[in-house]
Amino acid sequence: MSRFFDELETRSADQRAADLSAALPAQLDRAKALPGFAASLADVDPAKITSAQALADLPVLRKSELGAAQKASGPLGGFADLSNPNIAHVFQSPGPIYEPGGTSHDWFRFGRVLHAVGIGAADIVHNCFSYHLTPAGMMFESGARAVGAKVLPAGVGQTEMQVRAAVDIGTTAYAGTPDYLKIILDKAEEMGEKLQITKATVGGGALFPSLRQEYADRGITCLQGYGTADLGSIAYESEAMEGMIIDEGVIVEIVTPGTGTPVAPGEVGEVVVTTLNPDYPLIRFATGDLSAILPGESPCGRTNMRIKGWMGRADQTAKIKGMFVRPEQVAALVAKHDEIAKARVIATRSGEMDVMTVQIESPGGDAAAYGASVVDALKLKGTVEIVAPGSLPKDGIVIEDQRKYD
Repeated sequence: MSRFFDELETRSADQRAADLSAALPAQLDRAKALPGFAASLADVDPAKITSAQALADLPVLRKSELGAAQKASGPLGGFADLSNPNIAHVFQSPGPIYEPGGTSHDWFRFGRVLHAVGIGAADIVHNCFSYHLTPAGMMFESGARAVGAKVLPAGVGQTEMQVRAAVDIGTTAYAGTPDYLKIILDKAEEMGEKLQITKATVGGGALFPSLRQEYADRGITCLQGYGTADLGSIAYESEAMEGMIIDEGVIVEIVTPGTGTPVAPGEVGEVVVTTLNPDYPLIRFATGDLSAILPGESPCGRTNMRIKGWMGRADQTAKIKGMFVRPEQVAALVAKHDEIAKARVIATRSGEMDVMTVQIESPGGDAAAYGASVVDALKLKGTVEIVAPGSLPKDGIVIEDQRKYD
């Protein structure tokens, strides 16, 4: 197995800049031809946009704008062409937001994510990302195909069956959220089974240092990938574990949250991404995630820019158990019951697992009924606490993330 996924990972700064100066104008030409970008890029001359620095003059595209466009003009809102034969799937993420997907070689660019942790042709990947509506399962399956690995399309749930399959098939690698691997490993111990998993690539939530160490103690190398349903892979860890290396198929900027203005190098800001995927040319797409640029190159030999990794959200949106929970979902929960005055979602950790507690300000009510509404509105199960009217803080916070990321 070669050390690097491809020669793009070790390009010189000059070569990467030269390649970008050719690729970026072509991508902007594709975007301008799409109805979704017709207004925002009307006055842009693609020939003049030949660097990441030049992108800073273009407008930022926010997920809320994408969602509004999709409601107005079909599932992709004019930002991709469904008649394109390279688009094979349309996925739905919470919002709802719809994303296209392709089946051509490494369409989502997760091959280098798996390669970085050592997954290759000799491996069988236990893929615990969801295959239901959202694209994560297909993203990592596509990446596994790109490195020649076989896949057990496991999804989430039925943990005893997951262990049985892992033992019988002999899965050697894991892909999924950071927490769920521990559930599988603990269940295997309970069943008296020993798994062969020695490599793990995780995403969809923060990998806490204590959990990474627990996996290391169990003989499993665990590295993170960072991506979104809209953009595919954005960055990934290598064996150096010094920040996350930007994927070769995107351009990343760190900007002041809520603006398109780049921050000074090293400062924390919002991650804004331009993808070079010709089938879905998102230009300056604001992720809502926070990070910062790390100086220098990775000791592993990969030469692209690095970021510190996921450092929280620019808004109150939180990712809990691998799913985004947004303020508007909390508002929808409150609207379901006339007697609820306010609600507050609190994200914590217990036993290396995410825990969601929903505090509901109400004079009374049935906790079980509220629990069903929580699942309906937030798409996650959580502990419901009914609190007295007027007891929740008047600080404007509806999603409180109490987890520590360092």
